[in-house]
Amino acid sequence: MPALRTVRHLRARLADLIAGESLPDPEPLVEGGLTRSEALEVLDAMARMAEALLSAGASAADVTALTLRAADGAGLQHTQVDITFTAVIVSTAGDDRQPLTAVRVVKVRANDYSRLSALYDLAHAAADGLAPDEVDTRLKRLLTQRRPYRPWMSGAGAIGLAVSVAVLLGGSWAVAVGAGLVTTVLQLVLAALNRRGLPAFFQQVAGAGIATGFALALLEWQPYLPDWIGQLPPSLVVGSGIVVLLAGLSLVGSAEDAISGFYVTAGARAFETVLLTTGLVLGIAGVLDLGQRAGISLSLSFSAATSTPFLVQVVAGTCAAVAWAVSGYADGRAVGLAALAGATATGTSGACVLLGMGPVAAAGVAALLVGFMAEGTAWRWNVPGLVVSICGIVPLLPGLAIYRAIFAIVGGGTSAGLAQLVTALGTALALAAGVTLGEFCSQPLRREFDRIERRVRRRSLNRQF
Repeated sequence: MPALRTVRHLRARLADLIAGESLPDPEPLVEGGLTRSEALEVLDAMARMAEALLSAGASAADVTALTLRAADGAGLQHTQVDITFTAVIVSTAGDDRQPLTAVRVVKVRANDYSRLSALYDLAHAAADGLAPDEVDTRLKRLLTQRRPYRPWMSGAGAIGLAVSVAVLLGGSWAVAVGAGLVTTVLQLVLAALNRRGLPAFFQQVAGAGIATGFALALLEWQPYLPDWIGQLPPSLVVGSGIVVLLAGLSLVGSAEDAISGFYVTAGARAFETVLLTTGLVLGIAGVLDLGQRAGISLSLSFSAATSTPFLVQVVAGTCAAVAWAVSGYADGRAVGLAALAGATATGTSGACVLLGMGPVAAAGVAALLVGFMAEGTAWRWNVPGLVVSICGIVPLLPGLAIYRAIFAIVGGGTSAGLAQLVTALGTALALAAGVTLGEFCSQPLRREFDRIERRVRRRSLNRQF
């Protein structure tokens, strides 16, 4: 493309000279046969695309690689990309060896898996030589198009996640219904707070406080509930709601950025995760402390109401992954792969526990398998591996463990509560590290698939000619 553009530029110049017209000196060409204005157009398109990828949840490593490939496809072979948590800088050398730079600020972050998949497709098309103006046009159309679901469907996905987690934790149908009702209230309150621009930290505090308040209310109303409802452990209800609040945190992205060498972005994402988790802790601890001061007995039971069969756990984990994919506006292909990842994660974790492994090790092994499967196969269906990985590990998030730890601390068992909190954080880190390691281990397999596919294409072309 750059060579063709240079030929057209020279041809037009020659035609004007033959016609005898006096023209100003043409704009000097920079790297790849592009003029200065064309290079700036490419840089601006690449920066806008990188900003959109980061806003949709892509890791810094993926954004850097995709942006460099797209810039190379547009004719800028010596492009530099610098990404922090809130900014994207794309630069190249100009004709006078002065840098040409485009900067974009990342302002809004939200889970939108269908948009993320479309952005990956756009980045691959740009790497194959899509013109910068066409990249910009498609990007504007992509960022303004309607989502595949209505907002109420996204909220229904979050409610479905809470119901699935309640079953996964061993709760009865009444616990599942209670978790669904609590999460419905949570979604309505959080949506109202988000429309008013309340920071995410205070939204986490409010959400955790509401969930814990429902738990204390259930504890007081338990003696007055009808017998046909059965046992209704408040801890399982609130634990399911906490998982919904935990699912949106960027554990996997921060771990992948750190391992890939993007320490500034990884540190910022990790700090954001810690800050939002602290909001959960404050919300739970504050409401439990108020209940204790009000004289409400804090003798909550954390045992499951029934023993959940292994097959039911796998089905519940599958439903949880699908529900979170729907909550993140994933398309049909991503939802199907998320179901497979959720079943794999839940089944592997349950099998590891039956073999005698601890919860942290079992979560790590399951996440490793999910990461390997997601990165090794999801790209065949044009779905980012990150989407499948995040949805797959959602059923294993330690929502009940965090609530149990905070409950123990507020109840006076500080040492036991801190030990349980460390276990919960260890589970979260094992999930993030396992997914990241699985993705890295699958890269040789993906390269082998690419090599075989190229060989098959060459043979088919040779047969045609």
